[in-house]
Formats: sequence, C-alpha cells, structure tokens
Amino acid sequence: MKLFTGLVFCSLVLGVSSEWYSFLGEAAQGAWDMWRAYSDMREANYIGADKYFHARGNYDAARRGPGGVWAAKVISDARENSQRVTDFFRHGNSGHGAEDSKADQEANEWGRSGKDPNHYRPEGLPDKY
Repeated sequence: MKLFTGLVFCSLVLGVSSEWYSFLGEAAQGAWDMWRAYSDMREANYIGADKYFHARGNYDAARRGPGGVWAAKVISDARENSQRVTDFFRHGNSGHGAEDSKADQEANEWGRSGKDPNHYRPEGLPDKY
C-alpha cells in the first residue's frame, strides 16, 4: 500500500513539475519575443510604428502558450509603469502622455488576444520588420 501511495504521489509531483517547466519555457521564449520586437522598434525608429511593434511582440509571445501570455503582460505593464516613473522624475512627460499609454495597452492586448498585429502596421514600414 505504501508503494502504491508513493507511486501515485510521485506521478502527481512529476506531472505538476513538468507543467511548470513548460510554463517557464514558454515564459522565457515569450520574453525573448518581446525583446526582439522592442529591439526592432528601436532599430526601425519609424514614426507611428510603436503600436505595431507592441502588438507584434505580444502576439509572438502569446503564441508560445500561457507562459508567453504571462511574460508579455508582465513586460508590457512594466514598460508602461517605468515610463510613468520616468515622467515623474523629469517633471514633465516623455511626450507619450496618458492617451498614448492607453493606445499602447490596447495594442498590447490586441496582440495577446491573437489578433493580427498588422492591423497596427503603418504604411511604408520596411518589409524587414
């Protein structure tokens, strides 16, 4: 009986831990997708393309699974919050204001929901991106 109970317990623990490993792997890959989108956004330096890159990063991360969705939300929220802190210490704003911040969050959620990020793609953005 002890052996049977031990086997059941071990199989439950291993099953749960493998789900956590999967979640952590998805989160790491999702974070990489977000990093790549933000790096492309800085490289492109294209006026009006930031919403597209937000949507694309969140979309790519969310395709990884629940861990990717979680990573995309954490990174997007952290970026928005750091922008608010920076604005506070500059005694002004970064030129992005509450309206732009709301639009960024809408683009983030658009991408995380699995909708096509090209909805936000501006005309003339090079095909490289």
